[in-house]
Amino acid sequence: MAVPKRRTSKTRKRLRRTHYKLAVPGMTECPNCGEMKLAHRVCPSCGTYKGKEVISN
Repeated sequence: MAVPKRRTSKTRKRLRRTHYKLAVPGMTECPNCGEMKLAHRVCPSCGTYKGKEVISN
């Protein structure tokens, strides 16, 4: 069984964990109603996508 010879230092541990972070979703403003929505998705408030009504409310 593999056992580490030396303890992992705080710096090395933190350098490894620098990539463990939350990614912010790509939010854009809806050109029709002005609400914030996810990019390349139908607007949940007005139901439009690329200037066309996809979902009728």
